[in-house]
Amino acid sequence: MSKNLTKRTINAFSVLSLAVCIAFFVYAYNRHLFTSLEALQAYIAGFGAIGALVFIAFQAVQVVVPILPGGLGCLGGVLLFGPWTGLLYNYIGICIGSITAFCIARNCGKPILYSIFNEKTIAKYETWTGNASQFAKWFAIAIFLPVAPDDFLCYLAGTTQMSWKNFVAVILLGKPANIALYTLGLNTVFHQIVSLMH
Repeated sequence: MSKNLTKRTINAFSVLSLAVCIAFFVYAYNRHLFTSLEALQAYIAGFGAIGALVFIAFQAVQVVVPILPGGLGCLGGVLLFGPWTGLLYNYIGICIGSITAFCIARNCGKPILYSIFNEKTIAKYETWTGNASQFAKWFAIAIFLPVAPDDFLCYLAGTTQMSWKNFVAVILLGKPANIALYTLGLNTVFHQIVSLMH
């Protein structure tokens, strides 16, 4: 698959996913799912265990194929399942997706970066890969802080000499704080917006 075709496909998925999210937001808002925690949890509970599995799968896929900002999924986890269960589901899904992205890049090499991400992002972070120990340090810091493009960095790590052991350790240990900080901020903003709508 050519680079242009891959990017067009991802862009199409992004537009479609955004449309689905907007439609669901309107549907959920009209049924007070965002203003009543009990109503929202009852709605999700209606799907049983499959609801949690589908959400975890969604979180994993959105790391491998970054079609939506990851923060939307993190916020969704907390709204749908509550703060602690939502955080756990976010963590499981994102860790699975991060490890999958690393695996894909490890097998496909640098061409996969140019098929998915823009060259400006690649050029900005590729300078980190010149020194293996320095890359490991910067990668760990970036994964811990909720400001860097984590999805891209997982792919980039797969094109370096970073070991599986080190990568998995950084993801498993660094992601909880990252997800918690990111989700807390988004959750606060979301509730402020909802309060202004009343």
